[in-house]
Amino acid sequence: MTVATRAWVALIALSVASTGLAASGARGAGFVLVVLALAGLKARVILSAYLGLSAAPSWQRGFDLVLALLLVLFAGLALAAG
Repeated sequence: MTVATRAWVALIALSVASTGLAASGARGAGFVLVVLALAGLKARVILSAYLGLSAAPSWQRGFDLVLALLLVLFAGLALAAG
């Protein structure tokens, strides 16, 4: 199985998890945190596999750091708002 195929399967699985979570009717802070975590995982798969950052570990660490900081910021905003 190629890297692109594995990434595609991972993205489908994460999307199914997101859809299942949304269909469950769950709400609240825990819901927001799980949705953000799933979005972060999807972003990491895309950055790593499709944009080729897995071949440049230092760049991938930098993008991972920025992504993590954004997710923490969004989680903080979501928790403060709600």
